[in-house]
Amino acid sequence: MTSYINKINDYIKSLDYETQNALQNISLNKHYKKGDLLLRQNEICSKSYLLINGIARKYYLNDGKEITTELYFENDLAISFDSYTLQQPSKEFIEALTDVTVSVISYQTFQEAKKNFPKLLTLDLMLTEYYGMWVENRLFQFHTMTATQRYLDILTKSPHIIQSVPLTIIASYLGISLETLSRIRAKI
Repeated sequence: MTSYINKINDYIKSLDYETQNALQNISLNKHYKKGDLLLRQNEICSKSYLLINGIARKYYLNDGKEITTELYFENDLAISFDSYTLQQPSKEFIEALTDVTVSVISYQTFQEAKKNFPKLLTLDLMLTEYYGMWVENRLFQFHTMTATQRYLDILTKSPHIIQSVPLTIIASYLGISLETLSRIRAKI
């Protein structure tokens, strides 16, 4: 997946000056404090948030329990995909886990920019393809790996998650209880 991220970054760098300038002109940097919500459940996700620094997460409530589905770090794009794409109310929240700085682009402005700068259509498609691959990989992990294997996978491939995200959120992200995560960590 890293190779695809590199491909996206290379594509952005190769954009002509006018397209890069248009993208920069529709972007606005914004700061959020730890605990702030970038998106609330039942709001329409009318903006995309590219994390410049900090950590955020996407979660939903199930019987009052927070279920973390995504973690966002530097250079990750935080959106509620179906809400953003269909411009309908979100089932999810996006929360700043630390103070964050994001580059914000409104959905409507990006749609207009894509009409005037066709290379942004390719960028949009590449981002969508990447997200599809990420979701497919995540589903594969949940269906083929044990909780211990999923934890070890994060520990090996993404140690920054273990170092910077509270264990309660890591447990939720792994689809297990905090007690189960504690048992897994004790055995390792």
